[in-house]
Amino acid sequence: MRQAFFIAASAALLLLPASPAGAERILVRDPAAYRAATRALSPGDEIVLANGTWRDFQILFEGQGTAGRPITLSAETPGQVILSGQSNLRLSGTHLVVSGLVFRDGHSPTEEVIAFRRDSRRTASNSRVTEVVIDHFNQPDRRREDRWVSIYGQDNRVDHSHFVGKGNAGVTLAVIRPEGQPQPNRHRIDHNYFGPRPPLGSNGGETIRIGTSEESLSDSATIVENNYFDRCDGEVEIVSVKSGANIIRGNTFFESQGAVVLRHGNGNLVERNVFLGNGKANTGGVRIINRDQTVRLNHMEGLAGTGFASAVTVMNGVPNSAINRYHQVANARIERNSVIESRRITLAAGADAERSAPPIDSYFERNLIAGTERTDPFRIDGDIAGIAFTGNVQGEVAEPRLDRGVERRPIEMVRAPNGLLYPADPALAEVGAPRDLSPTTREETGVSWYLKPGPMAETPAGAAVDIPAGSALDAVGEGGTFRLAAGDYRVSTPIVIDRPVHLSGAGDRQTRIAFSGDSLFRIEEGGRLSLSGLAITGTGAAAIRTSAQPMIANYAIELSDIAVSNLPGDVIATTAATFADDIRIRASRFENVRGTVIAAHSETGGAGLYNAEEIEIDRSDFRRVGRIADVFRGGRDESTFGPRFTMANSTVEGSGAPDAPALLLSGVQRTEIDDNRFRGSGPISVTHSVGSPDTRIANNVFEDTPLPQVTELYWQGPARAVLTGNSQ
Repeated sequence: MRQAFFIAASAALLLLPASPAGAERILVRDPAAYRAATRALSPGDEIVLANGTWRDFQILFEGQGTAGRPITLSAETPGQVILSGQSNLRLSGTHLVVSGLVFRDGHSPTEEVIAFRRDSRRTASNSRVTEVVIDHFNQPDRRREDRWVSIYGQDNRVDHSHFVGKGNAGVTLAVIRPEGQPQPNRHRIDHNYFGPRPPLGSNGGETIRIGTSEESLSDSATIVENNYFDRCDGEVEIVSVKSGANIIRGNTFFESQGAVVLRHGNGNLVERNVFLGNGKANTGGVRIINRDQTVRLNHMEGLAGTGFASAVTVMNGVPNSAINRYHQVANARIERNSVIESRRITLAAGADAERSAPPIDSYFERNLIAGTERTDPFRIDGDIAGIAFTGNVQGEVAEPRLDRGVERRPIEMVRAPNGLLYPADPALAEVGAPRDLSPTTREETGVSWYLKPGPMAETPAGAAVDIPAGSALDAVGEGGTFRLAAGDYRVSTPIVIDRPVHLSGAGDRQTRIAFSGDSLFRIEEGGRLSLSGLAITGTGAAAIRTSAQPMIANYAIELSDIAVSNLPGDVIATTAATFADDIRIRASRFENVRGTVIAAHSETGGAGLYNAEEIEIDRSDFRRVGRIADVFRGGRDESTFGPRFTMANSTVEGSGAPDAPALLLSGVQRTEIDDNRFRGSGPISVTHSVGSPDTRIANNVFEDTPLPQVTELYWQGPARAVLTGNSQ
């Protein structure tokens, strides 16, 4: 009777050989057939989506399977069923299994791509999503938040799946514990490949989050194990734990900026993970907050993060903390971790007038700290009397900061068959990470039938194309490397850059470009622009402008040996909902520019958005420019590493005005302004508004120029900026 019903439901529905015990395996070829097939599912039934592209398909997969006879939804061939356009998946019921699907070339019409619930009352339990791919399935506006996977209910599993390229706001995978539902979840998240996630430029770029602050004092009991985190750089929290009794175990974090953060909740365990930073900026390990946390048997190597992204960070707390702030660290056990060739271990981190509760009743035992070239990685920001140090071993350092519980001695390290470094001395076998660690590899995670991304190409590939003087520059928009001959070029409409482009001119800036449109270059989705050896002038509003439409992919701009003169507008003008990994200016000259050389202030308000992660100016000259840079980040949250601003070895003359700063930085997290000369110009204005900004203005000459002005919006303690060696 059921078989006759399905055949009648749709001509596109095909019955395949039946599964055991009367269950049916049903191939469907369109959404209508799918809906018909799922109206009366029984334990053991299998729904198979036919190979091809299913566009604008919102899947509701609902049923009541059993442990021995789950209901399954799968692809006819794994990887050959593509969900595109406005598509998503909701699971509701018990003992459901989904596998083999690929989400790409679109975005969810709701706030979730995959959700383990139909609605707030009907969730999934004892269900599984396995061998599923979500690839750059982003909202069109990077500011619009969604989650790729939301796990509700209890006892669910997400495994052997592939998530890469999340570029809009929102957590990649989240365990959702609605307010008023404090029961344990017991989910398992394992053997997944979390591919590159670029810096978001605001809060909300976590790769995994377990819970939120509202129910954080109850236990989730979720396990995150044997996953591979590959260049997950969204924000300072790679894995954000906001609940109790969770286990983060056996994962590999490869060149990922940020840390595993025990942000809220008690009694969590972080063990046997491998953190490999390879010296990449802001790569961190574990940050510890709250009670009864255990961090043990982890290998941390080549981590370059500091502050909240140190290899090990033990936070100061807030007395009588609100649930969404920082509870005091108590009874933390930090045992047998190896911290090798890593820059920082920070204790009592964030200590200030609010975060005044030091760690108490805690233990730092049998940890190995090696390979720091006689520089002590420990930084102590407050009272650490509540941490007992015993049995730790550290390489020799010139000026040790800890005076108890650490033996300092020469340590020879050798690389073992598992690829990790260990002390050659067998007497140190019980200090640091154990020798039986088996790091989770890329190949062990995700799916075998979908390629994992390699290194991002920083420069265009292929041979350079020569363009004679006087020629049109239309071909530049096709991407690649181009060489312009000495002579004059005129551009009347913007050149669209939507792929990597490197444009170089003849020596001594003998290649001259004059533009008359709104801009010379317009950066669109996928664009990265490098210019060298050019002289640019024009009548437009900006020489380089980013898109008027939101961009998901981060862009980059590099100017080297460039001369820009007689420009009525800006040189580089950012726009809202676009984000630069970096903007770099080297050995260049700017003269008679009425606007701003780097205008990175199009994101406004208190949401913590900003336009560029890193801005660097080196060995450049600014004469009679309206402003060198205007960089803004609002808000007070501490979830990002940027913006970062560096200016060195440059000269500034006749720029800005006494009441108009020549350099305006607000909310910048790290500022270094060194060895510059300012003459007859407006001041440097720096405003601290978020976190613990690191500002250093040193060894500059301010001739007929006011000294730098540093304003603290919220901080009540002593001045935090370092101003040293400057002269007037």
